[in-house]
Amino acid sequence: MQTMPMGPTICLRIEELAAITAESGKLTRLFLTPEQKRATELVRSWMNQAGMATRTDAIGNLIGRYEGDHPGLPALVVGSHLDTVRDAGKYDGMLGVLTAISCVEELHREGVRLPFAIELVGFSDEEGVRFGSTLLGSRAFAGTFEPCMLESRDAKGLTVADALREFGLNPATIQTAARTPSEILAYVELHIEQGPVLEKMDLPVGCVTSINGATRFKIEVKVKAGHAGTVPMAGRQDALAAAAECVLVVEHRCGSEEGLVGTVGFIEALPGSVNVIPGEVRFSLDIRAPGDTQRRRAVEDVTREINTIAQRRDVAIKIDRSHDAAAAPCSPWLMAQIDQAIKAEGISRCHLASGAGHDGMAVAAITDIGMIFVRCAGGISHSPAEAIKVEDAEIGARVLLSFIKNFKRGRPA
Repeated sequence: MQTMPMGPTICLRIEELAAITAESGKLTRLFLTPEQKRATELVRSWMNQAGMATRTDAIGNLIGRYEGDHPGLPALVVGSHLDTVRDAGKYDGMLGVLTAISCVEELHREGVRLPFAIELVGFSDEEGVRFGSTLLGSRAFAGTFEPCMLESRDAKGLTVADALREFGLNPATIQTAARTPSEILAYVELHIEQGPVLEKMDLPVGCVTSINGATRFKIEVKVKAGHAGTVPMAGRQDALAAAAECVLVVEHRCGSEEGLVGTVGFIEALPGSVNVIPGEVRFSLDIRAPGDTQRRRAVEDVTREINTIAQRRDVAIKIDRSHDAAAAPCSPWLMAQIDQAIKAEGISRCHLASGAGHDGMAVAAITDIGMIFVRCAGGISHSPAEAIKVEDAEIGARVLLSFIKNFKRGRPA
């Protein structure tokens, strides 16, 4: 039976889903909000149409199950997330969920049942915007959700536990969302690239090798503020000048190795007056790499240099580690099958790492993971300018469907 086109339906559904937002004229859909509930119900209806039985787990993940050739088989898990950043793009997360639905819909149309089940997961929280902790949905799924996270608060002071109750869920049952390795054969996610590599290579899709590990810090520089006009340059302690030197250290060290990236994405100088030498500066630091050894070595070098700057300038610097996530390599046996699905579409092989985090980082705690990237315009993501071609959505769907149909269980000997 000939496969029906899937790209147009995927893109139409993306538009419909993107209309569910907390901000008029902007796409904002955060964890455990009324908008998330509406989105969940819409996606559930599409899962049901595709022949899946659906449920919502204790953290709000939406799960659709398409049985194999007999009930109760372990599952190949596919999916992505349904939450967004503020003023988001339409495709981040959503493309993966809706593409997987279209693939299952095609299997259902063809009457195909496989020697394994398929479980499609729309994760409830990947972005971490509301409560400041990423991957809450996939951590609960993987059994690595820490109970202390229930006490994290949003900007209005509401805890995760309170938000779960408002959503109609019971925080005391979070552990029931956890899955076991015996239930799952592998996890595969299709996602926009969020970078420019595929576009530069003129390729619609590529196979991901690893999800980069990331270490983040909150850094404070403190001195005694002084008058901008009366303190001579030679005698100054300038918190902002010290912070600027630290930023250049990050740029120099992280620009010295392929794959390594370092970013200072936030900086605040206090008291923030035009005629006062800054006495306090707060800034963020994010260091990422595809390998943990490379990342840890860079973190050690950068923090040592920052402390050296503090001593030389006679300023107080406080470095607090706020996040540390190991890299999540994609499994070679899954990569080989993804490569074969891409080759079947007549597309040249491209292997690339993901600089952005994904739910697979959490799911890797219980099963092997693989990822398919789809080209996005200009490599732009987390922005309303995020865009893909319908033709690329179609190719991505065909690659994922081919992978699912030809999936071989277990690691090769």
